[in-house]
Amino acid sequence: MRTAVGLGLLATIGALPAVAVGRGDSGDLPAVLARVGARVEEYYGRAQSLVCEETVRFQTLDTDLFWDGTHIRELVYQLRIVRASRKEGGVPEPSITRELVSVDGRLPRAGDADACDLRSVTPEPLAMLLPEQQGDYAFGFAGRKQTRDRSVVMLDYRSVTSPPPRVTWTKDCVDIDLPGHSRGRVWADAETGDVLRLDEHLMQAFEFPYPSDRQRKGSPLSMTLERADSTTDYRPVEFTDPPERLMLPASVVSLQVIQHSGRPRLRIFQRFMNYRRFITTGHLIDDPPSR
Repeated sequence: MRTAVGLGLLATIGALPAVAVGRGDSGDLPAVLARVGARVEEYYGRAQSLVCEETVRFQTLDTDLFWDGTHIRELVYQLRIVRASRKEGGVPEPSITRELVSVDGRLPRAGDADACDLRSVTPEPLAMLLPEQQGDYAFGFAGRKQTRDRSVVMLDYRSVTSPPPRVTWTKDCVDIDLPGHSRGRVWADAETGDVLRLDEHLMQAFEFPYPSDRQRKGSPLSMTLERADSTTDYRPVEFTDPPERLMLPASVVSLQVIQHSGRPRLRIFQRFMNYRRFITTGHLIDDPPSR
């Protein structure tokens, strides 16, 4: 059985205050959260219509989580993201469409499009950092690091809400939505507040049953999501006419371990390249490729 797992890691809007957890210079926490939140709010404050090339590679793994030596599937999509500017008190859901461009370096053929291959990783997972949503999370100052060109501040977070999980089956694919079941770390530019990296990890295993019509005598009656990790790296992309600089996802690396599934151990590499903007008529505005 092929599985498509989309972890819902964003909590709903709430009114709880941000809570400091963990160690570090917690006295800087309110200022850092305000700076990062302002940058994310600036991004969400205007409409965005973007097109990019998305390359997705799938590696099946052995029990030691190293590649098992079998074929690596590679898909290339044209990814289009359309999102209206947000209104006060809400974050508009982006409209995301994918058009399959190539499969393992060749043109796609009939039957190549597999719904289980369309990962539900959104290019916009930062809504939790908006000022009015920060209260749904406990944040902790995790320290600073100095690179060659910037000072980086790290914030650990976890959700303080636990909405019920949702498991949705579509034919032989399953989507698992686990809001409130993760914790992670935000890496941000200490001066500008730009998010540079986002790490997320499943806090505990989650077991869920096979639907009754898929249960077979002598076979397991349930699946267990044992591990779900992801790292998203962001890079600045410069646009012209009008000039604009956006911090956009450059890559996502994720690992999932699901016992009793068709692909129990899977590593997924996503790369986003050649970002372009388009206007409401759909006409592309070409800018120099940025990564």
